[in-house]
Amino acid sequence: MDNKNLDAIGNTLEKAKSAAVEYYRLTGKPLGITGEYGEYIAAKQLDLHLSEARMAGYDALDRDGRKIQIKSRSIPKNKKLTGQRLGSIRLDHEWDVVLLVIMDEMFEPQAMYEAQRYAIEKALTAPGSKARNERGALAISKFISLGVKVWPQE
Repeated sequence: MDNKNLDAIGNTLEKAKSAAVEYYRLTGKPLGITGEYGEYIAAKQLDLHLSEARMAGYDALDRDGRKIQIKSRSIPKNKKLTGQRLGSIRLDHEWDVVLLVIMDEMFEPQAMYEAQRYAIEKALTAPGSKARNERGALAISKFISLGVKVWPQE
């Protein structure tokens, strides 16, 4: 994808964000733009180059050519991270790092964490949780413990 379109993508996503926030306010349910909006925020804040749609394994490339899989979660400020999970992380695809974008219920970015493939592989293949081992689903708190905070810079 050509990042020259990032501003146009952002304009469109801002409209979708407004609709998603209003939908959540009315229903208490998410509209389903968290992933796309998280990818946009990550690209904008971290100067990433978004991949083409449906690229197996990764969503963006950084300046060093690392393949980045982006996971996004919108978590209301009054809820804790405990018990929250990431979506499936598939080890059979090509990627170098996973980036987690945490946003509040208004889709305002709160923090971004990055974890290396070797750390995630080790966690996903460790004996224990059926959800983690079979679906590649890590708890957000576990992911944060494996990674480093990359945004905002402290």
